[in-house]
Amino acid sequence: MTSNATEHHIDVSESQLAHIGEGIVAYMREMQSEELNGKFPMLPKIQPGTRLWALFAANGQPILLADNRAHLLASALENDLTPVAIH
Repeated sequence: MTSNATEHHIDVSESQLAHIGEGIVAYMREMQSEELNGKFPMLPKIQPGTRLWALFAANGQPILLADNRAHLLASALENDLTPVAIH
């Protein structure tokens, strides 16, 4: 089987890739308190083992923490962001 379709190659830099979806998409992830220190540097000390939901911009910048998924989802939608769950 042969294809007559022409393939197009588009070069995208890492920097450009990091900004795709910026201001539109936000990533939700459940995380343990130990993982949050590096992502949210101004975060006060939280008891080890505490699970929280984190919202990140498309470029990985932290936006918000919440104690449950519903609050995080509502905040994303209120700010016109399309939430996407990551694992």
